[in-house]
Amino acid sequence: MEKYSHILNEGWTFGGGVKMGIFDGIIGNASEVNLEKLKEEVKGLLTPNETIKNAYKIIRDTFIFTDKRLILIDKQGVTGKKTQYHSIPYKSILHFAVETAGTFDLDAELKIWVSGNELPIQKSFNKSTNIYKIQSVLAEHVLGK
Repeated sequence: MEKYSHILNEGWTFGGGVKMGIFDGIIGNASEVNLEKLKEEVKGLLTPNETIKNAYKIIRDTFIFTDKRLILIDKQGVTGKKTQYHSIPYKSILHFAVETAGTFDLDAELKIWVSGNELPIQKSFNKSTNIYKIQSVLAEHVLGK
């Protein structure tokens, strides 16, 4: 089984266009999160010297960019009480790409290739989401400052 294959079933789109879970059917935009409040909510996930740099919330789910890794928080079920936390170290991200929405496209896409997976992790955003901002934040963390 591939290194991060557990994410395949948790909401990112991989290869052949199969969409599942975390971010399916998004109608809203990604919005930045209050970092102080988030820090309190996820303090048990962070290492002692780890710092949250940026975070985005989409409906019930969250992307967290720390100084060491990308954390994906997947709220599941009707109540959202069941939660999965995915941790992807930046050193495992080999390549990433953005595709902007065209005139007739409904969404923009972010693709992330992770070590151990042949196919990219893929996330679709609605047309009004600032995909450049998300790409910029990811680039800053993957490529360094």
